[in-house]
Amino acid sequence: MARTASPEPPARADCGPAAPSPCDDEPPLRWLRRARLLPADSLGAGRRAVVFALLAWLPIALWAAATGRLADDSGESLLRHYGVHVRCLVVIPLLVLGEPMLHDTARRIAACLAATAGAEPASRLRFDAVAAGVLRLRDASLPWVLMIGAAIGWAIADRPQVHADALVWAMEGDGALGFGGWWFAYIARPILLALLLAWLWRIVLLCEWLRRIGRIDLPLVPTHPDRAGGIAIVSKLPGAFAPVSVALAAIVASRWAHEILHHGANLDAYKLTTAVLVVVWSAMLLLPLLALAPALARARARSLAAYSALVGRHGRLVHRRWIEGRELGDEAILDAPEIGPVADAAVLYDAVKRMRRVPIGKASIAMIIVPLAIPLVLVAALRIPVKELLLDLVKVLV
Repeated sequence: MARTASPEPPARADCGPAAPSPCDDEPPLRWLRRARLLPADSLGAGRRAVVFALLAWLPIALWAAATGRLADDSGESLLRHYGVHVRCLVVIPLLVLGEPMLHDTARRIAACLAATAGAEPASRLRFDAVAAGVLRLRDASLPWVLMIGAAIGWAIADRPQVHADALVWAMEGDGALGFGGWWFAYIARPILLALLLAWLWRIVLLCEWLRRIGRIDLPLVPTHPDRAGGIAIVSKLPGAFAPVSVALAAIVASRWAHEILHHGANLDAYKLTTAVLVVVWSAMLLLPLLALAPALARARARSLAAYSALVGRHGRLVHRRWIEGRELGDEAILDAPEIGPVADAAVLYDAVKRMRRVPIGKASIAMIIVPLAIPLVLVAALRIPVKELLLDLVKVLV
């Protein structure tokens, strides 16, 4: 009996080595894994978040409790300086816990781009070469040594005495800075700065990765309904930075909360700061998407000309056959089911015309603005009678 050939295995959904995560196997992770402080197959984000948070905050809290500065009646106790607690217990953990989200999102985007590049073997080879190059950048130790050095150097250069208003809870009677203030200035702040610089480096890596991919000349599908040639998934990239967006806004909001509750500050004083934060951070998160704009613009321009010629030829033949009554012979284009009638051909051209030049939509903007707004709105509620406004709204609606 002849043996039936077994079916070929389905194509792999992943993209193997062509899925560069900006977070996995970074030098600090490799260092911790070699020291057996993290498992080899995990980012260990939860463990690192707890360790960094406690390392930054616990010595300060213990010192403040031992010296009676945790909750005294002076008006400048540690508990009233929300920025210290928010930076150590909210911002630092969020900056670490955000890594798995970026890791997963980047790999999904890489899988989609690899599938698109795989439509042409030459493009896939170039795609894999680009991924390998970006992985070499990610794995380099020098950028991390520079970032850690910059964080420490900034903490040393930016003397704590300059921030006496924010560190008044740590001041001794003679004006000297106590242990808690020194720990915050030279341990907690460098940890926070290093984590922030790490996220900036990841944005740089993503920009470089997508810029190189944009030069591959991917075989995009101009008529794809996602209006981005089939790679609209990249528009979800800003959402992977949601924890970082919340963390940045929380830093600003914690300072506002202290000034509003304990120094009678007005919300109007922070409008410019809010605008700068939103504009600068939005621009940074959209920059990787803009790196693909030239590729989309080229694909759209070429396709508009090609589909215009196709639809024009199709329309002329239809006109000659049915309006002028000519015998056209065997014109395959008139019977092509993938083109269909004139109306369907026009739809094809319209789909190409509606193709985006940049893979940015309203959802991309919302993924940036909403996380930024959450901490800021909570602080604004300290001055705005939200409860009364909601009750009035309910009365109007009812």
